[in-house]
Amino acid sequence: MTTHHIPVVLTAAGAAGNNEDVVGDNVSVVNEMYRSLLNAEEIAPNALRSYFADFYLTQALDGGFAQYVFMTPDRAELDGYIREGLEAMGAKAHLELFNRAAALYDLLTETELQDYLEDGATTEDNAEGTAEGTAAGGHRADGAAAMELLDAEFEDLFEAEDVTGLNADWLRNQPSLLILTEQELAAHIADRVAQVPDMEERRAEEERENGPEFELIIRELCAVAGHELVKISMGDPNHEHHGETVLAWHFTTDQGEFIMIDDDEEAVMINPQTQEILATVEFELDEDFVEA
Repeated sequence: MTTHHIPVVLTAAGAAGNNEDVVGDNVSVVNEMYRSLLNAEEIAPNALRSYFADFYLTQALDGGFAQYVFMTPDRAELDGYIREGLEAMGAKAHLELFNRAAALYDLLTETELQDYLEDGATTEDNAEGTAEGTAAGGHRADGAAAMELLDAEFEDLFEAEDVTGLNADWLRNQPSLLILTEQELAAHIADRVAQVPDMEERRAEEERENGPEFELIIRELCAVAGHELVKISMGDPNHEHHGETVLAWHFTTDQGEFIMIDDDEEAVMINPQTQEILATVEFELDEDFVEA
């Protein structure tokens, strides 16, 4: 089944609801497909266009264009889905504003970007008070002020052009639209999953990425050291290290046996025979880790 022949799918309950229900139902169906490890090439393109257009609207309503950018891992891909979706559903004014906001945001200097993102007054307050604030000596960078005006324009436009209604009508009129019960949807997704040749590899990768924290740290250390992890043997809570009793994780790579020791700031990969440190990762404030 090629991408262009994959149908948009709605549940019977969602399709029978109001505009918000229809758009939200498409979001739920796409999320379920993602949770089942289907990727974008295995989901209907128009379902994704609707999905990401709604994502953009939700983020922009909550925190302006800046929040959309902050919450978007790959703007190059998502911007394309959003533009195509807004155009296809007939949201011409929203498309025009999105293009202006995206173009201006990409031209912001570092100072303007910092000014735009800084905490302070709400977007609406900033937009209304730009001239007053400037006159009082509280000058904002030109690009930041312009972005705030576009955010305020977005809020007005959201009331004027019913993009949710346009999105819902577009979904309802999709060629080959499938409307399924919850049970039929589960079977439909299971059938799609069964057709994916590398699904077992995807599941294994998902399991690795969602493993316990010590395993993720060990995998990161192995990557830094250029080793391939073979297995994690055990945790030793009574390991002696620099005169202290610490928890050490024993593991094997393609190059031998090693241990991992971590504290609040960093984790190290040590050769237990020579005590040489082969790799270090430092913990960020959010308790993720990065290569040292």
